[in-house]
Amino acid sequence: MAAIVNPLDLDGKHILVTGASSGIGREVAILLSRLGARLIITGRNSERLQSTVALLHGSDHVVAPFDLAHLDDIPKWIKALTKSHGALNGLAHCAGQQISKPIKMVNADFINKLTQVNISAGLLLARGFRQKGCFVPGGAIVFIASASSLVGQATNAVYCATKGGIVMAARALAVELAASDIRVNCISPAMVETEMLDRFKAILTADRFEELKKGHPLGLGRPEDVANAVAYLLAETGRWISGTNLLLDGGALAGG
Repeated sequence: MAAIVNPLDLDGKHILVTGASSGIGREVAILLSRLGARLIITGRNSERLQSTVALLHGSDHVVAPFDLAHLDDIPKWIKALTKSHGALNGLAHCAGQQISKPIKMVNADFINKLTQVNISAGLLLARGFRQKGCFVPGGAIVFIASASSLVGQATNAVYCATKGGIVMAARALAVELAASDIRVNCISPAMVETEMLDRFKAILTADRFEELKKGHPLGLGRPEDVANAVAYLLAETGRWISGTNLLLDGGALAGG
């Protein structure tokens, strides 16, 4: 009888997950560990990261608190991590920020804040990953973008712009890093039931939230829906995929 093959097997793979202290990042870390990966998980809150590591399967996972706002330190931080714990097979960049503001309230500080978190950190993580000795050829980078990268939304111009920016950055990086045998892709979820959605919901009327919810024919997403897609792109199943933006939206944009 032929052996059973799991194409999503990540046994022996070493993967860095950002934003792992909550929401999508936490669920990504849990699933990747269940598939056999050895993880470095990061975020700003050490206590919440410890809560995440307690949910992981397997052993030898590393908790590495870090504030991605320290942009210029990111490549050096990755170099130090890989020197201590080994080269990376993958990077899942799940950290991000969503804040809605009408354009009349937008200023330079607000634009810079969202750009720093949603674009700049991803670019410098890619730079760090690409360093000699930091990655294993055949490795992959996955950025979590947003369905907001594909559709205009009132009061969300800056967020839409930053998520559109990381999608285009991933396409450019896919071309540039192919020579190093590194794949780069994005995943763009629509509304997913996370703490971030709870904060967004708090600024809406109940009727407006129900209207947005009804716009998802398959209902709202769950963090595990996004985690499944991340695993697909990091594993051998994604071997021939680079420069793409995978839309996860419960059919929300199907008719648009």
